[in-house]
Amino acid sequence: MSTVLLKDVTKVWPDGTIAVNHVSLDVEDGEFLVLLGPSGCGKSTILRMIAGLEDPSEGDILLNGDPVLELAPRDRSIAMVFQDFALYPHMTVNDNIGFPLRLSGMETNNRLEKVGDVASALGIGDVLGRKPSQLSGGQRQRVAMGRAIVRRPGLFLMDEPLSNLDSGLRAELRAEITGLTRELGVTTMYVTHDQAEALTMADRVAIMRKGVLQDVGTPTEVYGRPATLYVAAFLGAPRMNLLEASVYVHLDQYVTLNLGEQALYLPWNDIRARAVAHYHGERIVVGMRAEALTPVAPDVPGDVLRGRIRYLEHHGHESLAYLDIGATAIVVDEMGTGKPDPEPGGAFRRFGSTLQKLTGRGSGATATVQPPEERVSVLDPGRHHRRPAELAVRLAPYPAVSPGHPLSIAVRMDMLHFFDERGDRIDVGWR
Repeated sequence: MSTVLLKDVTKVWPDGTIAVNHVSLDVEDGEFLVLLGPSGCGKSTILRMIAGLEDPSEGDILLNGDPVLELAPRDRSIAMVFQDFALYPHMTVNDNIGFPLRLSGMETNNRLEKVGDVASALGIGDVLGRKPSQLSGGQRQRVAMGRAIVRRPGLFLMDEPLSNLDSGLRAELRAEITGLTRELGVTTMYVTHDQAEALTMADRVAIMRKGVLQDVGTPTEVYGRPATLYVAAFLGAPRMNLLEASVYVHLDQYVTLNLGEQALYLPWNDIRARAVAHYHGERIVVGMRAEALTPVAPDVPGDVLRGRIRYLEHHGHESLAYLDIGATAIVVDEMGTGKPDPEPGGAFRRFGSTLQKLTGRGSGATATVQPPEERVSVLDPGRHHRRPAELAVRLAPYPAVSPGHPLSIAVRMDMLHFFDERGDRIDVGWR
């Protein structure tokens, strides 16, 4: 099989655009690693450099410990599945799948046997005589996968292979791809902008933003302990509530988190309180997911936030209430296009200098950090802006409440996330 190592890889296009910026990452033998991020963040460029379709401007790429930049794509034992299937329209399914074997000079009988085995495994054994125009989207994608699998390569590269399919078929093929690659034990790098695909399919997820690696870890790690404010905002549905909070320390008692008109109290015996206490008198970002919030009776004591419902969304299995609690939300601009602050001089207008911090958590991850001047001048991550918070809270389907209705929400303090004003996670031992 294959291992992959990217060492400080950078790709700069002729017009000066930096597509990939100093990415260091390794993929273990047999691992299913997903590159996740919005369109234009450099995911596909990384795959194309590994495949040999693009050359990096800087850095090195190793497969099985050997440099491959001087090798032609055909000599890298790599199979790539593209978003648009890339099938030969004049060939039958049988010929499309068997085409790599014919190029290698395999005898016809052996070739037909291998094609039949792969087609049966993918559930397309009954359409071998058809041409791509006679197939559904799901069948065409299976043919494209079959053509990649039949060679038994050491490495699969999959570039958003499901993005052109409907949601039901995507869910079906997600399971098939994951099961098949694990059964074959083949190392796989999979590109997507869909967090559901990433979190359900991956052994590890590498999250990209504007060419910079933001976080690496298992799905549980990147969701439960996001390394940056950007990762926290990107993962989760509904999105994590990100609120501006001022910190006030009551030594040996608790840390007060002032959220506009209300406050939460982090007990001193919480190990995170010591890290947050370093920001006494400063403002930080407090993140809370909807699963950390529970509607309660108005008179319940404890860590409770109170507000009024601004609007409701009904999703069949649940409803989402968006609550005005008198706090200020921090909104992360996904693509860094630069949105103005409603309040000139707001303390959180610039988070960017550290949103480009490269982190590596989880087995096999390596990462580096850009020099501060490079992080500002080369990868300007755009602006984050402030607005009145609309706290997303899960309710039962079609609850007996309406906009304007008061609601009290209990907060699980052990599920809160904390970030400094530069966008880094505040953690035990961090400053």
